Amino acid sequence: MKKKVNSLTLLISLFLLQSCSKRYLSSVYQPITAPIDYKDLENWAVHPQNKPSQLDFVKPDGNTYDVDVFYIHPTITTSPKDNSWRGNILDENYRQATLNTAIKYQCSAWYGLGRTFAPFYRDAHIRSFQDKFKPVGGDAALQSAYHDIKSAFQYYLKHENKGRPILIVSHSQGTLHAGQLLKDFFEDQPLQKQLVAAYLVGIAVKDHYFQSITFMTKPDETGGFVTWNTYKRKHLPDDYEQWYKGSLTTNPITWDDQKATTYDQHKGLTFYDEKLYPNSVKIEIIDGMVWTRTPKVPKRFWLSFVKDYHFADITIFWKDIRENSRQRIEAFLAKR
Repeated sequence: MKKKVNSLTLLISLFLLQSCSKRYLSSVYQPITAPIDYKDLENWAVHPQNKPSQLDFVKPDGNTYDVDVFYIHPTITTSPKDNSWRGNILDENYRQATLNTAIKYQCSAWYGLGRTFAPFYRDAHIRSFQDKFKPVGGDAALQSAYHDIKSAFQYYLKHENKGRPILIVSHSQGTLHAGQLLKDFFEDQPLQKQLVAAYLVGIAVKDHYFQSITFMTKPDETGGFVTWNTYKRKHLPDDYEQWYKGSLTTNPITWDDQKATTYDQHKGLTFYDEKLYPNSVKIEIIDGMVWTRTPKVPKRFWLSFVKDYHFADITIFWKDIRENSRQRIEAFLAKR
């Protein structure tokens, strides 16, 4: 039992560090630094030829489709003792942290629906999001991190895609980069016709960010994006008025304009014990935020002290996301 509690504490602690940042889409990127060699499979956390053991718990649960999933992980480099601006993908600790958290608990929601691609990239340190650090290294680190993502995606397009439909999925810093990727490669370009959906999670997205990639408000819509940020019911982040209020918010259980759900509508969250817990949460949609009650899971007493559910934006709705992605894929393929 003690080992399990420690595992949960580690997971929560790692992702709560990310919640210190202001999460919003706004930056304009200028690529810097040389790209990582993405011909090398070792530079992919997940690749059709490189499945990490962390995904072994995902059991076959339906059809596998002729589509690709491109996943961009959130901030991994968070230690205040780390003086570097960027993650080191050659560091085994960095790789394992990515695999044991983001890949296992987030990327897994889409794994097995199609071919999955998730590049390792040199993420910007969490301090890069703080105003006092942005001009002295943070902005450059974020730009450089995007350059890695862009390089990985260019390699993927040239050597792997072969005209397949694409889902872009991401969280937190990953969504910052995913938003720019959609602008650079999809919006008003031929590739937009291959976009099944984009799941842009853990960032406040305003309705003017994209010009032609639309915010989806029906569960079977395709070609657009969904987005949400999760907080405990009746609580708000300190920067709510500045960043979250007025942002677009998807209901990640019903995928429509419903403002509240019941427990029996929730398809399931995935937990540190690798088990699925359906009917565990009910939510309310407010201006720019998803409010959730404390999930009904083992050791929920400890979760009752958590207000910011940024670390669980995807895990709370793991099965809901998986089933909705399947629905959108089938709708997209039916129109081809």
